[in-house]
Amino acid sequence: MKEILKHFIFAELIYHEDPAAFGDDDNLLDAGLDSMGIMRLIMFAEKEFGVTLPDTEIEPDNVGSLNSLASWIRRSGYAG
Repeated sequence: MKEILKHFIFAELIYHEDPAAFGDDDNLLDAGLDSMGIMRLIMFAEKEFGVTLPDTEIEPDNVGSLNSLASWIRRSGYAG
């Protein structure tokens, strides 16, 4: 799941010189993920993983890193 998210983020939302060097706990917001990018990322994740990510839970703790995003998706019902 994290590789799918990482590919989408760095192909569509954030420019990074070396996405492979970006760690699962590195801060996506510091790397340039903005509010529009977060919304696109949430829509992608909901479609890709068949979950609903509640608007009330959109906060840095849930979208700040690949690990926190993957954890949020799993808590929202993704079993893969």
